[in-house]
Amino acid sequence: MKAEQIRSVLRYIDRFKNAVAVIHLDDRIIDAPLYTSFIRDIRLIHQAGMRVIIVPGARKRIDEILAASHISWEMRQGCRVTGEEAIPLIKMAAFDVSNRVMTALAGEKRTAVIGNWVRARRYGVIEGVDYGTAGDVDRIDAEAVRQILASGFIPIFPCIGWNAAGKPFNISSLRLAAEIAVQFKADKLFCVAPHAHISSDTFTIPEGIGLAEDGHIPALNFEEAQTLIAQNQGNRNGPAQESLALLAAALEACSQGVVRAHILNGETDGALPCEIFSDFGSGTMIYKNNYGGIRNMTPDDIPAVLNLMRPFVEQGILLPRTQAKIAADCADYIVFELDGGIRACAALHQYNDGQAEIAALAVNEAFAHIGTGPKLLDFLIDRARKAKATSVFALTTKTADWFEQSGFQEGAIETLPTKRREKLNPARGSKLFRLVL
Repeated sequence: MKAEQIRSVLRYIDRFKNAVAVIHLDDRIIDAPLYTSFIRDIRLIHQAGMRVIIVPGARKRIDEILAASHISWEMRQGCRVTGEEAIPLIKMAAFDVSNRVMTALAGEKRTAVIGNWVRARRYGVIEGVDYGTAGDVDRIDAEAVRQILASGFIPIFPCIGWNAAGKPFNISSLRLAAEIAVQFKADKLFCVAPHAHISSDTFTIPEGIGLAEDGHIPALNFEEAQTLIAQNQGNRNGPAQESLALLAAALEACSQGVVRAHILNGETDGALPCEIFSDFGSGTMIYKNNYGGIRNMTPDDIPAVLNLMRPFVEQGILLPRTQAKIAADCADYIVFELDGGIRACAALHQYNDGQAEIAALAVNEAFAHIGTGPKLLDFLIDRARKAKATSVFALTTKTADWFEQSGFQEGAIETLPTKRREKLNPARGSKLFRLVL
């Protein structure tokens, strides 16, 4: 298992070399004990070849400075609504936070650059409310930022933008991060905040969404994320409300071409590299296309399939198979591939009497909890129906309960196709389970 984990890390390092990663960093993390660890991890992923862009939030710091100056404000739709007298202090707070991030990166021997690359437009009056100094992104000087990235530096975006006349506006850092990720067609958008944990502890989880052992959701496709938001609109839990805002920003970014968006708990040490360089990481990933899927096996997959089967053979769950045998039956096999790795496999062997056999079903233990096994089973049952099979069966020694839960019923060994019965090893004591189609 350790060898496979190392291979996984090496595969991800190669995959994400020169990939663009936009990191939205909630400024509450800057004052937290794990801040130095996050900065060190940012240095590591940058050193590994990723092109990193950082967008620090500044809400906490702005709150402190405005409160100290006895300037009132209110939050509407994620925007801070203030009078004109607040904007110099807001700008000062935003650049103060960015400078702290730049200084910490310098301590890790990473060169970062803070810039005014954002053209803004004022929010104006919406439904009778004057949003004052709040603004939105008009455009980004992408070419200037690309030159900085090409030079090996890390751009830092304060949550401030300027209009054509040079007037500054306060921009939501979360919206800014999402817009930057869209503009740069980022491979990754990371939203890092305290208590950002999408789990069964604080959310109503829609049916069919897989959970990790600790109860958190490791991955959501676009439709699942939409359903989760819809079912939790009335959730008044504070951390849940913050996570829903992150989830909405992630969805918006993915809808406009960002490959993956990730919500990470800023109170988890190593959350960032674990999310990048492992299959399920520590947070919740939102994706629209091409994350994981079932496909036909190819000859190139055979070594990975044999490696996947090995622990199940050692436990006596699967029969041993040679590379030549799998190659001969290659057309019968399907695999579940996730981010370039083979995580599960199964086969459907068909017989002349209308029976079909589910065989060689193996799922990497790390992926069992997201329903990978049932998905493979349903896929092969559907394939058997399309092939006009009258029933499907499985021979098992240790997974009888699982097949029963899937609708199979125990049957007599004597009902096996003659060709399959001739190969049966009575010493294994296998039981037959059948599903009539």
